[in-house]
Amino acid sequence: MFIAQEESFGPVMVISKFKNGDVDGVLRRANTTEYGLASGVFTKDISKALYISEKLEAGTVFINTYNKTDVAAPFGGFKQSGFGKDLGKLFFPSLVSHLTVPISEETT
Repeated sequence: MFIAQEESFGPVMVISKFKNGDVDGVLRRANTTEYGLASGVFTKDISKALYISEKLEAGTVFINTYNKTDVAAPFGGFKQSGFGKDLGKLFFPSLVSHLTVPISEETT
């Protein structure tokens, strides 16, 4: 699906079906794109959401929310979605990849 593999800027959300329990298959599909600015995980299982957030190749992984960020958190993507991070204490270039994971308050 073209829209799921491009870096679209605008009010776009791709929702895909997957077989029950096939989390690794979903991760493979999500990580085959050449972009990795942000992604979102919506689930009642916070352990599963944290597992997915560690495996997704995206600069920000939102859990049970989307586009809710803290201005002090590092911002930037992976792959073709950026060259490093802006904002936060981790602004200085490094060889380490940093991940931001905002979690909805309703989840906890």
